[in-house]
Amino acid sequence: MESIEMSIPLYRISQISSVWNALASDNRKYITRIYKERFFIMNWIKKQRKHLRLWVQVLFTALTNGYVIGFTEGKIYRGTSKKLCVPGLNCYSCPGAIGSCPIGSLQAVLGSKNYKFSFYVIGFLMIFGSLMGRFVCGWLCPFGLVQDLLHKIPFVKKIKKVPFDRYLRYLKYVILVVFVIAMPLLLVGESGYGSPWFCKLICPSGTLLGGIPLVAKNPGLQRAIGFLFGWKVSILVILLILSTMIYRPFCKYLCPLGAIYGIFNRFSLYHYEIDAAKCTKCGLCAKKCDMGVKVYENPNSAECIRCGKCKDVCPTGAIHSGIRPKTGV
Repeated sequence: MESIEMSIPLYRISQISSVWNALASDNRKYITRIYKERFFIMNWIKKQRKHLRLWVQVLFTALTNGYVIGFTEGKIYRGTSKKLCVPGLNCYSCPGAIGSCPIGSLQAVLGSKNYKFSFYVIGFLMIFGSLMGRFVCGWLCPFGLVQDLLHKIPFVKKIKKVPFDRYLRYLKYVILVVFVIAMPLLLVGESGYGSPWFCKLICPSGTLLGGIPLVAKNPGLQRAIGFLFGWKVSILVILLILSTMIYRPFCKYLCPLGAIYGIFNRFSLYHYEIDAAKCTKCGLCAKKCDMGVKVYENPNSAECIRCGKCKDVCPTGAIHSGIRPKTGV
C-alpha cells in the first residue's frame, strides 16, 4: 500500500517533468528563432539605413526643383521663394528651382551696392554652416546626388588614389577666393555691379540643371550658343565621366560651397565624435570613407560630408553623430 502511495507523486512528478521538458524544448526553439530573426531584422534595418541618405537626397532635390512647369515650358520661376537660398548647389536658372543658389547669390551681392542684401546671403550661409556643416553636401545637394549615382555604375574601374590628391583639395578654396569673392568684387562693370564669374565660367551644376534644360526648350537660346556654353558643357562632361571613376570629384576638388561648409564642420551643431574608450584604431572607418578622411583621427575634418558609412562599419560602435553627441570622453 505504501509503495502505491509513493508511486503516485513520483508518477505526477514524471508527468510534470515531461511537460516541463517539452515546454523548455519549445521555448529553446522559439528563442533560437527570435535570435535568428533578430539578425535578419537588424540587417534589414541596416540596409534601409544605407538607402536612407539616397532617399533624402532624391526627396530634397525634388522639393528644391518642384516647379515642374518650368521644365516643360523652359521658363525660370521668379516667385517670392526665390528670395531665399537653398542649402545646396542648385542653380537659380534651373527651370524647376524654387529657391536661389547660395554661391550664385553670394557672387551677385558681393559685387553690388546692396550691402544689406549681402549680409542677408552671408547670414544664410552661416546659418546652414553652423547648424549642419558639410552634412548639406552629403544629404541635401542635388549635384552631390548626381555624382553619387554616377559612381554607382558598376563596370567602370574605380580610382581610389588620385595623384596629388592632398594638394588638389585646396583648389576649391582657390576657386572660392578668386572666382566667388575677388572677381565679383574687383571686376565691376560700368553699371557698378560685378558678375557671378564662378557661375559663368565653371559651375557644372548650373550647366546641367539650368543651362542645358533652358537651351533645349528655347530656340532663341539655341541660336545664341557660343564658346562659353561649349566650354561649360565640356567641364560638365569631364566631371560626369570622372564621377564614374572617382567619388565626387567636384565636391573634393572644385566646389566653393563645400569649401565654406567645410570650415564650419569642426564647429557645427551637427557633429561627429569618437569614443576613445571603444575605438581600437582598426582603420575600417578610414578604408570605408570615400572622401579619404581618417575618421578615428579627425572625425570633423573639412572633407567629411557626414554620409555615415564609417558608422556602419565600426565594429565597436565608437563613432557617434548628432547634435553634439555625448561619448563620455
